This record gives sequence, C-alpha cells and structure tokens, in this order.
Amino acid sequence: MEQERKMPYRLQREIERLKKSILTLGALVEERVHMAVQAISDRDDKLARQVIDGDIQIDEMEVDLEEECLKLLALHQPVAIDLRFIIAVLKINNDLERIGDLAVNIGERAMFVSTKERIDIPFDFPKMSKIVKTMLKKSLDSLVNMDASLAKEVCKMDDDVDTINREMYNQVWEGINKHPDRLELLTHLLSTSRHLERIGDLATNISEDVIYMIEGKIVRHKAEDYRSPSEKQKN
Repeated sequence: MEQERKMPYRLQREIERLKKSILTLGALVEERVHMAVQAISDRDDKLARQVIDGDIQIDEMEVDLEEECLKLLALHQPVAIDLRFIIAVLKINNDLERIGDLAVNIGERAMFVSTKERIDIPFDFPKMSKIVKTMLKKSLDSLVNMDASLAKEVCKMDDDVDTINREMYNQVWEGINKHPDRLELLTHLLSTSRHLERIGDLATNISEDVIYMIEGKIVRHKAEDYRSPSEKQKN
C-alpha cells in the first residue's frame, strides 16, 4: 500500500523533470534556428559553422529524452493527462530534432551563400524568417504555459509561410531566366525557403500536439478547429 501511495508522486516528479528537459531542448533548437537565419542574412560563415557543429548536442538530447519517455511509460503505466503529456513529448521531441536538422541545412546554405556575390531578387526572406521564428517561439510558449489558444494561433500562421514559399518558387524561376549564370546560388536560396517552410510545418505539428495534450483532441488535418466561431461563420 505504501508503494502505491509513492507511485503517483514519483510519476509527477518524473513528469516535471521531463517537462524541464523538453523545454531545454526547445530553447536550444530555437536558438539554433535564430543563428542559422542570422548566418544566411549576414553571410556569416563562422556563425553557420557553429550551427552545423552543434547539431550533435541536439541529437544526443533527443535520444536521452526519448529514453526517459519510454522508461516512464514502462515503469508507471500512466493514464489520462499524464499519458497524453508523455506521448506529446515523444512527438515534440522528434519534431524539435528535425527542426535542428533543418537549421543545419540552412547553415550549410549560408556557408555557400557567404562565398558568392549578392543577387537582387524580390524574395522577402526577412518576413518569412520572422514569421517562422515567431511560430516556433509561440509553439514552445504554448507548451510552457499549457495554452491551447496560443497553439491554435501558430496553426493559423502556417498558411502565410506556405504562401511566401510558393512565391519564392516563382521568383527563383524569374531569377534563373535573368541570371542563368547564378543558377547554383538561386537554387541554394530556394532550398533555404523550403527549409524555413518545413520548420513552420513542424512548429505547427508541435502546436497540434500541445492541443492534444491539453484538450485530448486530435486536430491534425482539421483546419476548422483552429478557427474562432466568428471565422467559422464566414465560411
């Protein structure tokens, strides 16, 4: 009986530790995305190298977190919100590691771009990167504060990033026609846009997992669940 009384407390203590770990990983990944974006904006190859070299730290943290989640599931057999929390952390952990990989990809693009002359195409890179960084920050804030409404804001922002990414494709093709000798550089810029768009998708995934954690509702592929009642009426 004494053992049964200890188990819920021990589980809650382990869950608190797990929460701190996922937030630490999230803060690190957010910093790496910021560094990668700054590296390509400033054509800073040294900063880009820091992002690339630091990826192993994120990989190791992701593995440790997954092992902690699996241990909690095996030892404590949690139910209800505790179970949803651990499942959500497992998924968010994986998404954060993938965002870290995309930051590395942007860093690699920055290494190349830093060696080339600038090219003038009307791609609004600052706007796209700002939206994506905001999405990532809000998705992590929604996790910290257990705020489903903030998570839903992130989900609605994803369409803006998708639109900018589509525009980038058109602008790159126009750029290739005007500057066929700069094909390689333009391809790297297009890759950067695609990586940013993917980070936005993964921030949306994190937000959807936060909503699941809080409300117990799976909202993937259900855009209507992000809208307010007034927005639903318009449609």
